[in-house]
Amino acid sequence: MTPLVLGPGVKAAIEQHGRDAYPHECCGALLGEGDRVLATHPLPNVTTEGPRRRFRIDDKDYLASERQAGAAGLSLLGFYHSHPDHPAVPSQYDLDHAWPTFVYPIVSVMAGEAVALTAWMLRDDRTAFDERPVTDAATAT
Repeated sequence: MTPLVLGPGVKAAIEQHGRDAYPHECCGALLGEGDRVLATHPLPNVTTEGPRRRFRIDDKDYLASERQAGAAGLSLLGFYHSHPDHPAVPSQYDLDHAWPTFVYPIVSVMAGEAVALTAWMLRDDRTAFDERPVTDAATAT
């Protein structure tokens, strides 16, 4: 699987959003082209199931992310979220709510500090995720 390339500042923005939202989950959209994420669009977590362990993106915020991407000549590539005090691996809830073709980065935030960032793609048969390599353009050589 080809790496997901995080453009300058993207990884830092996701990690900062995770730290700011801690101990709750954060979420946001990824805007870019192909395999390259060029910008993030932080979104409010509107879950009613408890933001400590769940996130939900409102329909209007999803549509606003699509509009923002289009206005910038970009595409909506997927959605990131955080796992407070848990590893950066998808949960069953994440699997149940994911859509094919989108990429799903997860940042693990332990005791308020971002410690790992992984990315995942839903299999076409929706049975599981496959991990996608992540390259941070800011640190790539």
